[in-house]
Amino acid sequence: MDEEKKHVLLGVTGGIAAYKAVDVASRLTKAGVSTHVVMTESAKKFVTPLTFRSITHNPVEDDLFTPPAHYNVKHTSLASLVDVCLVAPATANFIGKIASGIADDLLTTVIMATNSPVLISPSMNVNMYNNPIVQDNISYLKDKGYKIIEPSSGYLACGDTGKGRLPEPYQLVEHVLKYLSDKDLQDRNILITAGPTREPLDPVRFLSNYSSGKMGYALARAASFRGARVTLISGPGNLKPPVGVNFIRVKTARDMFGEVKSLADDQDIFILAAAVSDYRPSHFSRHKIKKKDTDMKLVLERNPDIAAYLGKNKTSKQLLIGFAAESDSIIENAREKMIKKNLDMIIANDITGENTGFESDYNKGYLIRRGNVEKLPEMDKYKLANLILDQINK
Repeated sequence: MDEEKKHVLLGVTGGIAAYKAVDVASRLTKAGVSTHVVMTESAKKFVTPLTFRSITHNPVEDDLFTPPAHYNVKHTSLASLVDVCLVAPATANFIGKIASGIADDLLTTVIMATNSPVLISPSMNVNMYNNPIVQDNISYLKDKGYKIIEPSSGYLACGDTGKGRLPEPYQLVEHVLKYLSDKDLQDRNILITAGPTREPLDPVRFLSNYSSGKMGYALARAASFRGARVTLISGPGNLKPPVGVNFIRVKTARDMFGEVKSLADDQDIFILAAAVSDYRPSHFSRHKIKKKDTDMKLVLERNPDIAAYLGKNKTSKQLLIGFAAESDSIIENAREKMIKKNLDMIIANDITGENTGFESDYNKGYLIRRGNVEKLPEMDKYKLANLILDQINK
């Protein structure tokens, strides 16, 4: 066993959503987590052990009494090896057994024997989920310290519609990775802005920019994993909000400014990764502007400067981190912005690279503090997010 790796137990019970557990196992393995799958007999009716073994490169266990592959006493060895347990899907039968203290197969025995956090993701028919006995069992497990991942609502395999769907695999993996992360930002309140803003010209047109929001979302995800209470204020985009953050969607720069201003007093750290429009049309036409034979002149007016406002009003206990997207004189322009807006640190992005900048998964540039400049090689935005948070901790 690789002792430096994090180890996760993925328990799979006999629900139709067992096929989603294959994707969960794949995503955990790709994230560098050693994934140990334990299946119930019913689960094997939906997915074969060979599928999980091929994906995780670990033996798949399904029998309490067969000789262990790599363990001394199978259930207790697994229980002490893993850092987190995730049961997905978790049927009503499994939930009832755990709530009643029944350990009659390998999965229930491991869950009873572990001291690691146990995450349970119920998945079943909506009427089964709403059954008072099932709800009582779920409430009881919550009271005993088990983490219950709320099911999603929607169309179910049985044809009914309602609450009972297993959350998407990426969401389940986010829950697991959050438990595996060091909590060096525990109890910190961090406000992060992300994405572009849109400044409407008429009902069909707006001014905006190429920002995807990826950097801000990566920061929110990393900070949440590290224990912070994160508020993510995002302009328009297609990215899915990270699990466990307070997510606020806005459109215009004024919308974003209003949300930031209302929440500012409660924050310890501000990270302004949004590409906020500096200007907006001075006039909004309620009707679509028709094309004419002459040129069109567009009059713009300034939007509120969120960074400048926070720089002027932040307390001595608050940190303010900014970004600067630059194409030339990168360090000089970023340092000028940092001083002018009273930032504690600024990340200057070089947007001229072929594989970096707007809409890319990668960034490069400079991390600038007062009296110190650190060159950042090309790296993915999640890695950069953690590097930034490391600097904030210092």
